This record gives sequence, C-alpha cells and structure tokens, in this order.
Amino acid sequence: MIYFDNSATTVPYNEVIHSFVKVSTEYYGNPSSLHGIGAKAERLLSQARSQIAELLEVREREIFFTSGGTEGNNLAIKGIALAHQNRGKHIIISSIEHPSVKLACEQLQSLGFEITALNVDKYGRISVDELEKSIRKDTILVSVMHVNNETGTVQPISEIGKRLKNYSKLLFHVDHIQGVGKVDLNIKDSHIDLCTFSAHKFHGLKGNGFLYVREGVQISPLLSGGNQEMKLRSGTENVAGAVSTAKALRMIKQEMQSSKALLEEIKQYLRSKLEAIEGVVINTPTQFSAPHILNFSLPGMKSEVVIHDLEEKGIYVSTTSACSSKKKTISQTVFAMTNDEAVASSTVRISLSYQNNLNEAKIFIKAVEQTITQLKQVMRS
Repeated sequence: MIYFDNSATTVPYNEVIHSFVKVSTEYYGNPSSLHGIGAKAERLLSQARSQIAELLEVREREIFFTSGGTEGNNLAIKGIALAHQNRGKHIIISSIEHPSVKLACEQLQSLGFEITALNVDKYGRISVDELEKSIRKDTILVSVMHVNNETGTVQPISEIGKRLKNYSKLLFHVDHIQGVGKVDLNIKDSHIDLCTFSAHKFHGLKGNGFLYVREGVQISPLLSGGNQEMKLRSGTENVAGAVSTAKALRMIKQEMQSSKALLEEIKQYLRSKLEAIEGVVINTPTQFSAPHILNFSLPGMKSEVVIHDLEEKGIYVSTTSACSSKKKTISQTVFAMTNDEAVASSTVRISLSYQNNLNEAKIFIKAVEQTITQLKQVMRS
C-alpha cells in the first residue's frame, strides 16, 4: 500500500498512541477534581500545554485545547466576531479558505456581518495590497490560511502580519493546519493574534487540536459550561489527547529538521515526471508552495474514476479536501486559480509525509501512466 493522502489525515506515531493509552489507563482522573487522581491529570494537562507553548515559542496561557481544526477555526472567527461586534462587523478572508472558515463566515453573514473574500492569482495567493485596500473602519478580523489544503500554496503570512500591525484594532487569524511540521511559521514574528492547529494532520490523533490566542485578545466562548480552558472552552478536558498532541508536535518538528529535504526531493520527482505525461496539468505552483502537496488535473477524466483506479493498484490519493471530496463538485480552489472548469473538475491531490519515500513515488508514476492509458482506451470504445 502507498498512502499519499496525508493532508486528509496522517498515520499516528506509535509513541503518540502509546502516550494516549498510558494516560487514559493510568491518569484517568478529571483534572477539575480535588483529589489526588484529579491533581495528577491536571499536572499532565499543564505539562502538555507548557510543552506546546515552548515548541511554538509562545506563552503557556496562550494555548487552548480544542477538538481539532474545525472547532478551532470556528472558535477563532465566531469568538472574535461576537466579542467585537460593537466595534465592527466586517471580516476579510481569502476565496480559497477551508470550509470551516468559509461556512463559519456564511453563518455570521446571517447575523449581519459582512464578509470580503479576496481573489487569488494564478499561484493561488492573495495580494497583500488588495487586502489592505479592503480594510474598512469597521473591519475587525482578517483570516487567511497558511498552506492551502488542496494545492499547497503558501500565503505571505509574515508580510500580511507586518502590514496589519499598522491597524491596532484589527485582529489576524491564521489557519496553520496544513503547514505544521512542513512549512515554518513564527507566530510572534508574523504578528498573528490567533492560530489554529489540528493534531491528526501531524501524526497525532483525530479529535484533538489547539488554538493559539495572543494574550490580551478578547474572544467569546462558543461553549458554556464548567469554565475549563481558562473559561474559553468548557467541557471536561481530554488529558490523554492533549498529552499525545504535545508528543506528536515535538516529533513532527524533529522530523522536519532531519527529513524536509527528502520530502522536497520526492515532490520534485513527482512534478517532473507528471509534467512529462501528455494531458496532465499541474495546479500546484513551482514557487510559493509547501513541500508535501502536489495537485494535478487530467482534463476530460473524472477525478473519482482516477482515484478508484489507483486504489485498485494499492495507491491512495484524493481529489479536493477530505471534507468536500464526497460532494462531487469542482475544486473551487483550482477554479479560482485557473478559471477552467475542465481542469477544476478533474483534480488529483498527492499529499506526502516524512514516512513516504522515492521508490513509492516511482511506483505511483507508473500507476498513473497505466491508469491514463486504460481510461483513454475505455473512452475510445
């Protein structure tokens, strides 16, 4: 089996699973309980928060545990909107954000908020100048993803952050979910106010994540209850999830230091070989792109047919994001970049991890060539 769908989810590290099981079985107390078992769980939760903060070079009290990326994005966007609506109801995003950002904003529109979605260029990047021109007196939030989950395009986050620094009443949220462990991002240097993370994208476990909220930023909680997570996210804490997430983050950062060059080599091999195949269109830009995502199209062929044919050969890839792949719609991201429906309706996404190797890439290329040949024969008959 060759697994090239790591942007959908990653295989958990064995050490991550072990830490989750150990904490779940030996430190199962409720962190809010006053007795000793609860106190041990509380210490582990605090240690996990501290470890994550140290890895990201932020303060411990700026890390809030969540159930993952969707909750984190919703908490950041809706939490800021609700907390600052008396100051303004205008939010700026890009046109290629993840559904958890787009749909959160659509929901806010029904509550009277105005959303500006910035167009992207052929590389899938927004213009920082256009963003700044879109800022109004009532703009309260800018939300831009770091790495696009479909094409791997990297947005100019640092440049955006520095530009927004001139607007003291404006907050900056970044969806860093696809970039963790693949593309460096310094939260402080980029002047980011809120940043979303999801554990299962970096070999952690599904249902776990965290949100960075810069100290001093006011945000309204979406969940009311026992006032856990410093009153921002109520609900009994998932201690085992937090501990295993800290473990996964540390491990992915170590792998990034030792193996990023190999990841880039695999991607470049795949790009060069795919470019040589007649009829293949590469959607991921050569510049401004992450080392682990490569998106291409086969105009005239249905994505799902290609995906299933490759699966029969033991290779797993995807079409659009995992959240949208079953809707059988065109890739809105690729369409925004190309304005070509044939290209946008036939996308295939390869997404790598540090566990992949060059030999797998060679097998994949041969499989794609066979698939294209087979499908062309079927189309002629």
